[in-house]
Amino acid sequence: MSRKLDFSDLTPGLAILLGLLVVFFGLFLIYPLVYVFLNAFYTDGQFSVEFFSLMLQSPVQQRALLNSFELGIVTTILTTIISLPIAFVLVRYEFIGKGLLSGLMLVPMVMPPFVGAIGMKQMFARFGSINLLLMDLGFIDTPIDFFGGGGFWGVVILEALHLYPIMYLNIAAALANVDPSLEESARNVGASGFRLFRTVTFPLMLPGYFAGAIIVFIWAFTDLGTPLIFEFREVVAVQIFNMATDVHENPMGYALVVLVVIVTLVLFYLSKKFFGGRRYEMISRGHVVSSAHRATLAETVVIYAALLSIAGIALIPHFSVMLTSISDRWFMTVLPASYTGAYYSQIFDHDLTLLSIKNSLFLSVLSTVLDILIGVLIAYLLTRRRFPFKDMLDAVAMLPLALPGLVLAFGYIAGFSGTWLDVRISPFPLLVIAYAVRRLPYMVRAAYAGFQQMSVSLEEASMNMGAGPLKTLWKITMPLVMANLVAGAILSFSFAMLEVSDSLILAVKEQYYPITKAIYALMGRIADGSYMASAMGMLGMVLLACSLLATGRVLGKKMGELFKV
Repeated sequence: MSRKLDFSDLTPGLAILLGLLVVFFGLFLIYPLVYVFLNAFYTDGQFSVEFFSLMLQSPVQQRALLNSFELGIVTTILTTIISLPIAFVLVRYEFIGKGLLSGLMLVPMVMPPFVGAIGMKQMFARFGSINLLLMDLGFIDTPIDFFGGGGFWGVVILEALHLYPIMYLNIAAALANVDPSLEESARNVGASGFRLFRTVTFPLMLPGYFAGAIIVFIWAFTDLGTPLIFEFREVVAVQIFNMATDVHENPMGYALVVLVVIVTLVLFYLSKKFFGGRRYEMISRGHVVSSAHRATLAETVVIYAALLSIAGIALIPHFSVMLTSISDRWFMTVLPASYTGAYYSQIFDHDLTLLSIKNSLFLSVLSTVLDILIGVLIAYLLTRRRFPFKDMLDAVAMLPLALPGLVLAFGYIAGFSGTWLDVRISPFPLLVIAYAVRRLPYMVRAAYAGFQQMSVSLEEASMNMGAGPLKTLWKITMPLVMANLVAGAILSFSFAMLEVSDSLILAVKEQYYPITKAIYALMGRIADGSYMASAMGMLGMVLLACSLLATGRVLGKKMGELFKV
Protein backbone atom coordinates (compact mmCIF):
# COMPACT_ATOMS: atom_id res chain seq x y z
CA MET A 1 0.00 0.00 0.00
CA SER A 2 1.48 3.35 -1.06
CA ARG A 3 2.21 5.98 1.54
CA LYS A 4 -0.14 8.93 1.61
CA LEU A 5 1.54 12.07 0.33
CA ASP A 6 1.94 15.01 2.67
CA PHE A 7 3.91 18.24 2.78
CA SER A 8 6.94 16.45 4.23
CA ASP A 9 7.56 15.24 0.65
CA LEU A 10 8.31 18.81 -0.39
CA THR A 11 11.99 19.72 -0.58
CA PRO A 12 12.93 23.42 -0.73
CA GLY A 13 13.80 23.17 -4.43
CA LEU A 14 10.57 21.37 -5.28
CA ALA A 15 8.56 23.91 -3.27
CA ILE A 16 10.16 26.78 -5.24
CA LEU A 17 9.37 25.13 -8.59
CA LEU A 18 5.76 24.46 -7.57
CA GLY A 19 5.48 28.03 -6.30
CA LEU A 20 6.61 29.39 -9.67
CA LEU A 21 4.01 27.23 -11.44
CA VAL A 22 1.32 28.46 -9.05
CA VAL A 23 2.26 32.06 -9.84
CA PHE A 24 2.26 31.43 -13.60
CA PHE A 25 -1.09 29.62 -13.72
CA GLY A 26 -2.56 31.97 -11.13
CA LEU A 27 -1.70 35.06 -13.20
CA PHE A 28 -2.35 33.83 -16.72
CA LEU A 29 -5.05 31.17 -16.33
CA ILE A 30 -7.00 31.60 -13.09
CA TYR A 31 -6.86 35.40 -12.70
CA PRO A 32 -8.38 36.22 -16.15
CA LEU A 33 -11.26 33.82 -15.48
CA VAL A 34 -11.88 35.14 -11.97
CA TYR A 35 -11.72 38.74 -13.25
CA VAL A 36 -14.34 38.04 -15.90
CA PHE A 37 -16.65 36.29 -13.42
CA LEU A 38 -16.35 39.06 -10.83
CA ASN A 39 -17.15 41.76 -13.38
CA ALA A 40 -20.06 39.73 -14.74
CA PHE A 41 -21.72 39.26 -11.34
CA TYR A 42 -20.70 42.39 -9.43
CA THR A 43 -21.87 45.92 -10.20
CA ASP A 44 -20.61 48.80 -8.04
CA GLY A 45 -19.32 46.29 -5.50
CA GLN A 46 -22.65 44.47 -5.15
CA PHE A 47 -23.67 41.07 -6.44
CA SER A 48 -25.99 41.41 -9.42
CA VAL A 49 -27.29 39.45 -12.40
CA GLU A 50 -28.23 42.63 -14.22
CA PHE A 51 -25.93 41.97 -17.18
CA PHE A 52 -27.41 38.52 -17.70
CA SER A 53 -30.91 39.95 -17.50
CA LEU A 54 -30.05 42.59 -20.09
CA MET A 55 -28.40 39.96 -22.26
CA LEU A 56 -31.48 37.76 -22.26
CA GLN A 57 -33.76 40.74 -22.96
CA SER A 58 -31.70 42.11 -25.86
CA PRO A 59 -33.04 40.99 -29.27
CA VAL A 60 -29.50 41.07 -30.70
CA GLN A 61 -28.07 38.87 -27.95
CA GLN A 62 -31.06 36.54 -28.12
CA ARG A 63 -30.44 35.97 -31.82
CA ALA A 64 -26.73 35.51 -31.18
CA LEU A 65 -27.38 32.91 -28.49
CA LEU A 66 -29.93 31.03 -30.58
CA ASN A 67 -27.70 31.14 -33.65
CA SER A 68 -24.68 29.84 -31.71
CA PHE A 69 -26.61 26.98 -30.13
CA GLU A 70 -28.18 26.14 -33.47
CA LEU A 71 -24.77 26.30 -35.11
CA GLY A 72 -23.30 23.93 -32.54
CA ILE A 73 -26.19 21.46 -32.67
CA VAL A 74 -26.52 21.34 -36.47
CA THR A 75 -22.74 21.05 -36.93
CA THR A 76 -22.62 18.19 -34.43
CA ILE A 77 -25.49 16.38 -36.17
CA LEU A 78 -23.97 16.83 -39.63
CA THR A 79 -20.56 15.75 -38.37
CA THR A 80 -22.13 12.64 -36.85
CA ILE A 81 -23.87 11.78 -40.13
CA ILE A 82 -20.54 12.02 -41.95
CA SER A 83 -18.41 10.27 -39.34
CA LEU A 84 -20.51 7.27 -38.34
CA PRO A 85 -20.47 5.50 -41.74
CA ILE A 86 -16.76 6.23 -42.17
CA ALA A 87 -15.92 4.76 -38.77
CA PHE A 88 -18.17 1.73 -39.30
CA VAL A 89 -16.63 0.90 -42.68
CA LEU A 90 -13.01 1.41 -41.62
CA VAL A 91 -13.40 -0.54 -38.37
CA ARG A 92 -15.63 -3.41 -39.54
CA TYR A 93 -14.12 -4.14 -42.98
CA GLU A 94 -10.70 -5.23 -44.19
CA PHE A 95 -9.73 -4.33 -47.76
CA ILE A 96 -6.76 -3.36 -49.89
CA GLY A 97 -5.65 0.24 -49.31
CA LYS A 98 -7.48 0.60 -45.99
CA GLY A 99 -4.56 2.41 -44.37
CA LEU A 100 -4.35 4.90 -47.24
CA LEU A 101 -8.06 5.67 -47.06
CA SER A 102 -7.89 6.02 -43.27
CA GLY A 103 -5.16 8.62 -43.65
CA LEU A 104 -7.06 10.41 -46.41
CA MET A 105 -10.04 10.83 -44.08
CA LEU A 106 -7.85 12.92 -41.74
CA VAL A 107 -6.49 15.31 -44.39
CA PRO A 108 -9.18 18.02 -43.81
CA MET A 109 -7.64 18.64 -40.36
CA VAL A 110 -4.60 20.33 -41.92
CA MET A 111 -6.54 23.43 -42.96
CA PRO A 112 -8.09 25.65 -40.28
CA PRO A 113 -11.73 26.45 -41.18
CA PHE A 114 -10.78 30.12 -40.94
CA VAL A 115 -8.65 29.66 -44.06
CA GLY A 116 -11.00 27.19 -45.75
CA ALA A 117 -13.79 29.77 -45.58
CA ILE A 118 -11.92 31.84 -48.16
CA GLY A 119 -12.02 28.98 -50.64
CA MET A 120 -15.62 28.08 -49.85
CA LYS A 121 -16.77 31.63 -50.57
CA GLN A 122 -14.99 31.61 -53.91
CA MET A 123 -16.43 28.24 -54.90
CA PHE A 124 -20.00 28.43 -53.56
CA ALA A 125 -20.86 32.14 -53.72
CA ARG A 126 -23.94 33.22 -55.70
CA PHE A 127 -21.76 33.71 -58.75
CA GLY A 128 -19.04 31.29 -57.69
CA SER A 129 -17.68 28.34 -59.63
CA ILE A 130 -20.37 25.82 -58.65
CA ASN A 131 -23.32 28.05 -59.55
CA LEU A 132 -21.70 29.14 -62.81
CA LEU A 133 -20.98 25.51 -63.74
CA LEU A 134 -24.55 24.43 -63.01
CA MET A 135 -25.87 27.36 -65.05
CA ASP A 136 -23.54 26.57 -67.98
CA LEU A 137 -24.73 22.95 -67.94
CA GLY A 138 -28.36 24.06 -67.93
CA PHE A 139 -29.25 22.52 -64.57
CA ILE A 140 -30.33 25.83 -63.04
CA ASP A 141 -31.42 29.22 -64.38
CA THR A 142 -30.70 31.35 -61.32
CA PRO A 143 -27.90 30.99 -58.74
CA ILE A 144 -28.51 28.83 -55.67
CA ASP A 145 -27.96 30.41 -52.27
CA PHE A 146 -25.72 27.70 -50.78
CA PHE A 147 -25.04 29.84 -47.72
CA GLY A 148 -28.68 30.48 -46.87
CA GLY A 149 -29.48 32.12 -43.57
CA GLY A 150 -26.95 34.90 -43.98
CA GLY A 151 -24.02 32.50 -44.17
CA PHE A 152 -25.27 30.00 -41.57
CA TRP A 153 -25.00 26.97 -43.83
CA GLY A 154 -21.60 28.02 -45.09
CA VAL A 155 -20.27 28.04 -41.53
CA VAL A 156 -21.98 24.72 -40.70
CA ILE A 157 -20.72 22.91 -43.81
CA LEU A 158 -17.17 24.17 -43.47
CA GLU A 159 -16.93 23.35 -39.76
CA ALA A 160 -18.44 19.89 -40.34
CA LEU A 161 -15.93 19.16 -43.10
CA HIS A 162 -13.08 20.28 -40.84
CA LEU A 163 -14.26 18.61 -37.63
CA TYR A 164 -15.52 15.25 -38.84
CA PRO A 165 -12.02 13.67 -38.48
CA ILE A 166 -12.14 14.41 -34.73
CA MET A 167 -15.57 12.78 -34.46
CA TYR A 168 -14.44 9.87 -36.65
CA LEU A 169 -11.37 9.17 -34.49
CA ASN A 170 -13.48 9.07 -31.30
CA ILE A 171 -16.20 6.91 -32.84
CA ALA A 172 -13.72 4.53 -34.47
CA ALA A 173 -11.86 4.02 -31.18
CA ALA A 174 -15.15 3.35 -29.34
CA LEU A 175 -16.45 1.02 -32.05
CA ALA A 176 -13.21 -0.98 -32.14
CA ASN A 177 -13.57 -1.67 -28.41
CA VAL A 178 -17.10 -3.08 -28.66
CA ASP A 179 -17.08 -6.79 -27.86
CA PRO A 180 -18.38 -8.59 -30.98
CA SER A 181 -19.77 -11.41 -28.80
CA LEU A 182 -22.43 -9.01 -27.47
CA GLU A 183 -23.56 -8.20 -30.98
CA GLU A 184 -23.53 -11.90 -31.86
CA SER A 185 -25.74 -12.64 -28.86
CA ALA A 186 -28.18 -9.95 -30.01
CA ARG A 187 -28.28 -11.46 -33.50
CA ASN A 188 -29.07 -14.85 -31.99
CA VAL A 189 -32.25 -13.43 -30.44
CA GLY A 190 -33.37 -11.73 -33.65
CA ALA A 191 -31.77 -8.28 -33.64
CA SER A 192 -30.15 -7.16 -36.87
CA GLY A 193 -29.41 -4.13 -39.01
CA PHE A 194 -30.31 -0.76 -37.55
CA ARG A 195 -32.08 -2.30 -34.56
CA LEU A 196 -28.86 -4.07 -33.55
CA PHE A 197 -26.91 -0.84 -33.93
CA ARG A 198 -29.49 1.19 -31.99
CA THR A 199 -29.97 -1.21 -29.09
CA VAL A 200 -26.52 -2.78 -28.64
CA THR A 201 -23.66 -1.25 -30.63
CA PHE A 202 -24.36 2.46 -30.21
CA PRO A 203 -25.03 2.33 -26.43
CA LEU A 204 -21.68 0.56 -25.97
CA MET A 205 -19.79 3.18 -28.00
CA LEU A 206 -21.70 6.12 -26.51
CA PRO A 207 -18.86 7.40 -24.24
CA GLY A 208 -16.51 7.72 -27.22
CA TYR A 209 -19.16 9.34 -29.37
CA PHE A 210 -20.14 11.80 -26.65
CA ALA A 211 -16.50 12.82 -26.16
CA GLY A 212 -16.20 13.65 -29.85
CA ALA A 213 -19.60 15.36 -29.94
CA ILE A 214 -18.64 17.69 -27.06
CA ILE A 215 -15.44 18.79 -28.83
CA VAL A 216 -17.33 19.43 -32.07
CA PHE A 217 -20.16 21.33 -30.37
CA ILE A 218 -17.86 23.58 -28.31
CA TRP A 219 -15.67 24.27 -31.35
CA ALA A 220 -18.67 25.27 -33.48
CA PHE A 221 -20.28 27.21 -30.61
CA THR A 222 -17.15 29.29 -29.96
CA ASP A 223 -15.53 29.49 -33.42
CA LEU A 224 -14.70 33.10 -34.24
CA GLY A 225 -12.79 33.11 -37.52
CA THR A 226 -15.22 31.21 -39.77
CA PRO A 227 -18.32 33.32 -38.96
CA LEU A 228 -16.25 36.48 -39.47
CA ILE A 229 -15.16 35.38 -42.96
CA PHE A 230 -18.72 34.42 -43.88
CA GLU A 231 -19.99 37.66 -42.27
CA PHE A 232 -22.36 35.65 -40.09
CA ARG A 233 -21.98 38.06 -37.20
CA GLU A 234 -25.01 37.33 -35.01
CA VAL A 235 -23.26 34.62 -32.97
CA VAL A 236 -21.83 34.74 -29.45
CA ALA A 237 -18.17 34.53 -30.52
CA VAL A 238 -18.42 37.52 -32.85
CA GLN A 239 -20.38 39.51 -30.24
CA ILE A 240 -17.57 38.90 -27.74
CA PHE A 241 -15.02 39.90 -30.39
CA ASN A 242 -16.87 43.17 -31.03
CA MET A 243 -17.12 43.95 -27.29
CA ALA A 244 -13.47 43.22 -26.51
CA THR A 245 -12.35 46.63 -27.78
CA ASP A 246 -14.69 48.59 -25.48
CA VAL A 247 -14.94 46.19 -22.55
CA HIS A 248 -15.00 48.94 -19.91
CA GLU A 249 -17.72 50.94 -21.66
CA ASN A 250 -19.88 47.93 -22.53
CA PRO A 251 -19.61 45.24 -19.81
CA MET A 252 -22.09 42.94 -21.58
CA GLY A 253 -19.09 41.01 -22.90
CA TYR A 254 -18.38 39.68 -19.40
CA ALA A 255 -21.80 38.04 -19.26
CA LEU A 256 -21.34 36.47 -22.70
CA VAL A 257 -17.91 35.07 -21.77
CA VAL A 258 -19.29 33.64 -18.53
CA LEU A 259 -22.09 32.03 -20.53
CA VAL A 260 -19.54 30.36 -22.83
CA VAL A 261 -17.57 29.08 -19.81
CA ILE A 262 -20.76 27.73 -18.18
CA VAL A 263 -21.82 25.94 -21.37
CA THR A 264 -18.33 24.41 -21.67
CA LEU A 265 -18.21 23.29 -18.03
CA VAL A 266 -21.74 21.86 -18.12
CA LEU A 267 -20.95 19.77 -21.17
CA PHE A 268 -17.74 18.39 -19.67
CA TYR A 269 -19.53 17.77 -16.37
CA LEU A 270 -22.24 15.80 -18.16
CA SER A 271 -19.56 13.82 -19.94
CA LYS A 272 -17.85 12.90 -16.66
CA LYS A 273 -21.13 12.41 -14.77
CA PHE A 274 -22.85 10.08 -17.20
CA PHE A 275 -19.93 8.50 -19.03
CA GLY A 276 -16.67 9.26 -17.22
CA GLY A 277 -17.22 6.96 -14.26
CA ARG A 278 -19.49 4.43 -15.93
CA ARG A 279 -18.05 1.06 -16.76
CA TYR A 280 -19.31 -0.61 -19.90
CA GLU A 281 -18.43 -4.19 -19.06
CA MET A 282 -17.77 -6.69 -21.85
CA ILE A 283 -18.29 -10.43 -21.58
CA SER A 284 -14.81 -11.27 -22.80
CA ARG A 285 -11.71 -10.58 -20.76
CA GLY A 286 -8.50 -9.00 -21.98
CA HIS A 287 -8.09 -7.92 -25.58
CA VAL A 288 -11.27 -7.62 -27.65
CA VAL A 289 -11.02 -9.70 -30.82
CA SER A 290 -11.53 -7.63 -33.97
CA SER A 291 -14.93 -8.00 -35.62
CA ALA A 292 -13.65 -6.80 -39.00
CA HIS A 293 -14.23 -9.11 -41.94
CA ARG A 294 -12.78 -9.19 -45.43
CA ALA A 295 -14.79 -7.09 -47.88
CA THR A 296 -15.87 -8.65 -51.15
CA LEU A 297 -14.86 -7.06 -54.45
CA ALA A 298 -18.26 -5.39 -54.79
CA GLU A 299 -18.14 -4.11 -51.20
CA THR A 300 -14.61 -2.79 -51.76
CA VAL A 301 -15.74 -0.87 -54.86
CA VAL A 302 -18.67 0.65 -52.95
CA ILE A 303 -16.43 1.55 -49.99
CA TYR A 304 -13.87 3.26 -52.22
CA ALA A 305 -16.57 5.15 -54.11
CA ALA A 306 -18.23 6.35 -50.90
CA LEU A 307 -15.09 7.33 -48.98
CA LEU A 308 -13.39 8.98 -51.95
CA SER A 309 -16.56 10.98 -52.54
CA ILE A 310 -16.55 12.17 -48.94
CA ALA A 311 -12.84 13.00 -49.14
CA GLY A 312 -13.37 14.82 -52.42
CA ILE A 313 -16.12 16.99 -50.95
CA ALA A 314 -14.10 17.62 -47.78
CA LEU A 315 -11.11 18.74 -49.84
CA ILE A 316 -13.07 21.27 -51.91
CA PRO A 317 -12.03 24.15 -49.58
CA HIS A 318 -8.38 23.07 -49.85
CA PHE A 319 -8.57 22.88 -53.63
CA SER A 320 -10.34 26.22 -53.88
CA VAL A 321 -7.82 27.99 -51.61
CA MET A 322 -4.96 26.52 -53.64
CA LEU A 323 -6.62 27.56 -56.92
CA THR A 324 -7.32 31.07 -55.63
CA SER A 325 -3.71 31.46 -54.51
CA ILE A 326 -2.42 30.89 -58.06
CA SER A 327 -5.17 32.82 -59.87
CA ASP A 328 -4.29 35.98 -61.72
CA ARG A 329 -7.98 36.77 -62.14
CA TRP A 330 -11.01 34.72 -61.09
CA PHE A 331 -14.34 36.47 -61.49
CA MET A 332 -17.57 35.24 -63.11
CA THR A 333 -15.80 32.16 -64.53
CA VAL A 334 -15.90 28.50 -63.49
CA LEU A 335 -12.11 28.34 -63.38
CA PRO A 336 -9.56 31.18 -63.16
CA ALA A 337 -9.09 33.10 -66.41
CA SER A 338 -5.31 33.05 -65.93
CA TYR A 339 -2.78 31.76 -63.45
CA THR A 340 0.21 33.23 -61.66
CA GLY A 341 2.53 32.54 -58.76
CA ALA A 342 3.05 36.23 -58.10
CA TYR A 343 1.00 36.32 -54.90
CA TYR A 344 3.39 33.92 -53.18
CA SER A 345 6.24 36.32 -53.81
CA GLN A 346 4.12 39.38 -52.98
CA ILE A 347 3.37 38.16 -49.46
CA PHE A 348 7.10 38.45 -48.75
CA ASP A 349 7.23 41.97 -50.21
CA HIS A 350 3.97 43.50 -49.00
CA ASP A 351 4.36 45.52 -45.79
CA LEU A 352 1.38 43.98 -43.96
CA THR A 353 1.98 40.34 -44.89
CA LEU A 354 5.76 40.39 -44.45
CA LEU A 355 5.44 42.09 -41.06
CA SER A 356 2.75 39.61 -39.97
CA ILE A 357 4.98 36.66 -40.91
CA LYS A 358 7.85 38.16 -38.90
CA ASN A 359 5.51 38.84 -35.98
CA SER A 360 4.11 35.30 -36.01
CA LEU A 361 7.58 33.77 -36.20
CA PHE A 362 8.77 35.92 -33.30
CA LEU A 363 5.69 35.23 -31.16
CA SER A 364 5.57 31.51 -31.95
CA VAL A 365 9.26 30.94 -31.22
CA LEU A 366 9.02 32.70 -27.86
CA SER A 367 5.80 30.91 -26.90
CA THR A 368 7.30 27.55 -27.91
CA VAL A 369 10.40 28.18 -25.78
CA LEU A 370 8.10 29.03 -22.87
CA ASP A 371 6.09 25.87 -23.52
CA ILE A 372 9.26 23.76 -23.52
CA LEU A 373 10.50 25.20 -20.22
CA ILE A 374 7.17 24.92 -18.41
CA GLY A 375 5.96 21.75 -20.13
CA VAL A 376 9.15 19.78 -19.42
CA LEU A 377 9.11 20.96 -15.81
CA ILE A 378 5.49 19.87 -15.29
CA ALA A 379 5.98 16.52 -17.04
CA TYR A 380 9.15 15.85 -15.03
CA LEU A 381 7.43 16.65 -11.74
CA LEU A 382 4.42 14.49 -12.61
CA THR A 383 6.54 11.47 -13.55
CA ARG A 384 9.58 11.79 -11.27
CA ARG A 385 8.52 13.50 -8.05
CA ARG A 386 6.10 12.85 -5.19
CA PHE A 387 4.17 15.81 -3.83
CA PRO A 388 0.65 16.71 -2.66
CA PHE A 389 -1.97 17.85 -5.19
CA LYS A 390 -0.17 16.20 -8.11
CA ASP A 391 -3.50 15.46 -9.79
CA MET A 392 -4.47 19.12 -9.45
CA LEU A 393 -1.31 20.24 -11.27
CA ASP A 394 -2.07 17.78 -14.06
CA ALA A 395 -5.66 19.04 -14.34
CA VAL A 396 -4.65 22.72 -14.37
CA ALA A 397 -2.02 22.07 -17.05
CA MET A 398 -4.67 20.40 -19.24
CA LEU A 399 -7.38 23.01 -18.57
CA PRO A 400 -6.51 25.22 -21.60
CA LEU A 401 -7.58 22.36 -23.89
CA ALA A 402 -11.11 22.64 -22.51
CA LEU A 403 -11.31 26.44 -22.55
CA PRO A 404 -12.24 28.18 -25.83
CA GLY A 405 -9.54 30.56 -27.00
CA LEU A 406 -11.79 33.61 -27.01
CA VAL A 407 -12.50 33.15 -23.27
CA LEU A 408 -8.86 33.53 -22.26
CA ALA A 409 -8.25 36.26 -24.84
CA PHE A 410 -11.15 38.32 -23.52
CA GLY A 411 -9.95 37.74 -19.95
CA TYR A 412 -6.46 38.95 -20.89
CA ILE A 413 -7.63 42.08 -22.66
CA ALA A 414 -9.95 42.98 -19.76
CA GLY A 415 -7.95 41.79 -16.77
CA PHE A 416 -4.63 43.38 -17.76
CA SER A 417 -6.04 46.67 -19.04
CA GLY A 418 -4.20 49.59 -17.50
CA THR A 419 -1.13 47.52 -16.62
CA TRP A 420 2.19 47.14 -18.44
CA LEU A 421 0.58 44.16 -20.20
CA ASP A 422 -2.17 46.34 -21.71
CA VAL A 423 -2.60 45.34 -25.36
CA ARG A 424 -3.03 49.00 -26.31
CA ILE A 425 0.63 49.52 -25.38
CA SER A 426 1.88 46.34 -27.03
CA PRO A 427 0.03 43.03 -27.41
CA PHE A 428 3.25 41.04 -27.83
CA PRO A 429 3.70 39.99 -24.17
CA LEU A 430 0.12 38.77 -23.85
CA LEU A 431 0.18 37.14 -27.29
CA VAL A 432 3.28 35.15 -26.32
CA ILE A 433 1.66 34.13 -23.03
CA ALA A 434 -1.69 33.35 -24.68
CA TYR A 435 -0.07 31.18 -27.35
CA ALA A 436 2.02 29.40 -24.71
CA VAL A 437 -0.88 28.74 -22.34
CA ARG A 438 -3.18 27.49 -25.12
CA ARG A 439 -0.57 25.03 -26.49
CA LEU A 440 1.09 24.05 -23.20
CA PRO A 441 -0.97 20.82 -22.90
CA TYR A 442 0.59 19.49 -26.12
CA MET A 443 4.07 20.02 -24.73
CA VAL A 444 3.18 18.50 -21.36
CA ARG A 445 1.66 15.40 -22.94
CA ALA A 446 4.55 14.93 -25.38
CA ALA A 447 7.16 15.27 -22.62
CA TYR A 448 5.10 13.11 -20.26
CA ALA A 449 5.05 10.32 -22.85
CA GLY A 450 8.84 10.55 -23.19
CA PHE A 451 9.47 10.41 -19.43
CA GLN A 452 7.12 7.44 -19.09
CA GLN A 453 8.98 5.50 -21.78
CA MET A 454 12.36 6.12 -20.17
CA SER A 455 13.54 3.86 -17.37
CA VAL A 456 14.12 5.62 -14.04
CA SER A 457 17.05 3.27 -13.41
CA LEU A 458 19.17 5.25 -15.89
CA GLU A 459 18.74 8.42 -13.85
CA GLU A 460 19.37 6.52 -10.62
CA ALA A 461 22.59 5.09 -12.04
CA SER A 462 23.76 8.59 -12.98
CA MET A 463 23.11 9.95 -9.50
CA ASN A 464 24.78 6.92 -7.92
CA MET A 465 27.89 7.87 -9.89
CA GLY A 466 27.88 11.30 -8.25
CA ALA A 467 25.91 13.42 -10.72
CA GLY A 468 23.39 15.80 -9.19
CA PRO A 469 19.71 15.99 -10.23
CA LEU A 470 20.22 18.92 -12.63
CA LYS A 471 23.27 17.36 -14.30
CA THR A 472 21.41 14.05 -14.62
CA LEU A 473 18.45 15.83 -16.15
CA TRP A 474 20.66 17.66 -18.66
CA LYS A 475 23.09 14.85 -19.53
CA ILE A 476 20.90 11.73 -19.29
CA THR A 477 17.17 12.48 -19.28
CA MET A 478 16.90 15.27 -21.84
CA PRO A 479 18.84 13.52 -24.65
CA LEU A 480 16.70 10.38 -24.23
CA VAL A 481 13.40 12.25 -24.45
CA MET A 482 14.56 14.79 -27.04
CA ALA A 483 12.47 13.27 -29.86
CA ASN A 484 9.29 13.73 -27.82
CA LEU A 485 10.24 17.30 -26.95
CA VAL A 486 10.91 18.11 -30.58
CA ALA A 487 7.52 16.64 -31.56
CA GLY A 488 5.71 18.67 -28.91
CA ALA A 489 7.63 21.81 -29.84
CA ILE A 490 6.82 21.42 -33.55
CA LEU A 491 3.13 21.01 -32.77
CA SER A 492 3.08 23.95 -30.35
CA PHE A 493 4.93 26.18 -32.82
CA SER A 494 2.73 25.37 -35.83
CA PHE A 495 -0.55 25.81 -33.94
CA ALA A 496 0.73 29.10 -32.49
CA MET A 497 1.54 30.31 -36.01
CA LEU A 498 -2.10 29.72 -37.01
CA GLU A 499 -3.85 30.71 -33.77
CA VAL A 500 -7.08 32.54 -34.59
CA SER A 501 -9.02 33.74 -31.51
CA ASP A 502 -6.07 35.13 -29.55
CA SER A 503 -4.64 36.84 -32.64
CA LEU A 504 -7.91 38.45 -33.71
CA ILE A 505 -8.79 39.72 -30.23
CA LEU A 506 -5.41 40.73 -28.77
CA ALA A 507 -3.65 42.20 -31.83
CA VAL A 508 -5.40 45.57 -31.98
CA LYS A 509 -2.83 47.52 -34.04
CA GLU A 510 -1.71 46.69 -37.59
CA GLN A 511 1.98 46.83 -36.73
CA TYR A 512 1.45 43.89 -34.33
CA TYR A 513 -0.74 41.72 -36.58
CA PRO A 514 0.15 38.00 -36.67
CA ILE A 515 -0.58 35.93 -39.79
CA THR A 516 -4.22 35.11 -39.06
CA LYS A 517 -5.09 38.73 -38.25
CA ALA A 518 -3.37 39.78 -41.48
CA ILE A 519 -5.43 37.22 -43.44
CA TYR A 520 -8.60 38.65 -41.91
CA ALA A 521 -7.50 42.19 -42.80
CA LEU A 522 -6.64 41.14 -46.36
CA MET A 523 -10.16 39.79 -46.89
CA GLY A 524 -11.37 43.39 -46.67
CA ARG A 525 -9.31 44.38 -49.72
CA ILE A 526 -11.37 44.25 -52.91
CA ALA A 527 -8.66 43.90 -55.56
CA ASP A 528 -6.11 41.31 -54.45
CA GLY A 529 -7.09 40.61 -50.84
CA SER A 530 -8.55 37.11 -51.28
CA TYR A 531 -5.65 36.03 -53.54
CA MET A 532 -2.96 37.09 -51.08
CA ALA A 533 -4.96 35.70 -48.15
CA SER A 534 -5.19 32.35 -49.96
CA ALA A 535 -1.45 32.30 -50.61
CA MET A 536 -0.79 32.90 -46.91
CA GLY A 537 -3.38 30.25 -46.06
CA MET A 538 -1.60 27.72 -48.26
CA LEU A 539 1.69 28.38 -46.50
CA GLY A 540 -0.05 27.85 -43.18
CA MET A 541 -1.66 24.62 -44.40
CA VAL A 542 1.70 23.25 -45.56
CA LEU A 543 3.28 24.19 -42.21
CA LEU A 544 0.52 22.46 -40.23
CA ALA A 545 0.55 19.35 -42.46
CA CYS A 546 4.32 18.96 -42.10
CA SER A 547 4.16 19.45 -38.33
CA LEU A 548 1.41 16.83 -37.92
CA LEU A 549 3.36 14.35 -40.05
CA ALA A 550 6.57 14.97 -38.11
CA THR A 551 4.79 14.69 -34.77
CA GLY A 552 2.99 11.53 -35.85
CA ARG A 553 6.25 9.86 -36.89
CA VAL A 554 7.78 10.54 -33.48
CA LEU A 555 4.84 9.83 -31.18
CA GLY A 556 2.96 7.24 -33.26
CA LYS A 557 -0.26 6.11 -31.59
CA LYS A 558 0.44 8.30 -28.56
CA MET A 559 -0.19 11.40 -30.67
CA GLY A 560 -3.93 11.04 -30.11
CA GLU A 561 -3.37 11.50 -26.37
CA LEU A 562 -2.21 15.08 -26.98
CA PHE A 563 -5.77 16.15 -27.75
CA LYS A 564 -7.55 14.51 -24.79
CA VAL A 565 -8.86 16.71 -22.00
